[in-house]
Amino acid sequence: PSSSPPPPPLARRGDVQWLARAMEAGGAGRGPVPRAAAALLLAAALEARRAAEEPAGAAARDEQCHYYAGGQVYPGEAARLPVSDHSLHLSQAKISKPAPYWEGTAVINGEFKELKLTDYEGKYLVFFFYPLDFTFVCPTEIIAFSDRIEEFRAINTEVVACSVDSKFTHLAWINTPRKQGGLGPMKIPLLSDLTHQISKDYGVYLEDQGHTLRGLFIIDNKRILRQITMNDLPVGRSVDETLRLVQAFQYTDKHGEVCPAGWKPGSETV
Repeated sequence: PSSSPPPPPLARRGDVQWLARAMEAGGAGRGPVPRAAAALLLAAALEARRAAEEPAGAAARDEQCHYYAGGQVYPGEAARLPVSDHSLHLSQAKISKPAPYWEGTAVINGEFKELKLTDYEGKYLVFFFYPLDFTFVCPTEIIAFSDRIEEFRAINTEVVACSVDSKFTHLAWINTPRKQGGLGPMKIPLLSDLTHQISKDYGVYLEDQGHTLRGLFIIDNKRILRQITMNDLPVGRSVDETLRLVQAFQYTDKHGEVCPAGWKPGSETV
């Protein structure tokens, strides 16, 4: 009598697990088969499985990449979901309340430095999150804010960008030329939120994707949160609109008047 296991049904003669057990028993099929023959059968079965799975695997990989205007790519089916369907953390950031405290390591002028919210006491702060380093939409935002930082500083305002990448990834991105997808020299700090705690406190962290939405927070000179902008992943933010909002809040702080829709410096107030 044969010591090999009973064969599977005809439709499953190529079953890889059965062939592996047959090799261990010293045969394959209804009678003893030399180990070399069983090894050949196992190799053929593995090749057949790879060939059968390749189209499905390719389709699955295609399904994981979604392309948006601007060239951004997002992994996973979750990228198609509206923001309300993402797994967001309850935000501690509330309008007219003190902004959640944060501290961490940032890349400033090409060096690692410790940075904290209280460093900006007495100034307005534009604090914005972006999903990831070495992506497509993110550098356009960061470069735009960096290139126009003097306009913010002229109105006693600083800008800090933050993502869940490490300080080393931030530095590598800065050291990569813009023509090669990098940032080049930056005039604003890039803060590292490797633990995701800052992102969670500000309610922008996407648990199901491991990075943040495009959240922007205007914090005034008394550390009170005055404005929140939250964009889904495909759309970047406007430097012009951010400047206008800071100017509007500063105007109301000084004059106690109300700024109507579309207000700009020099326009009438209410």
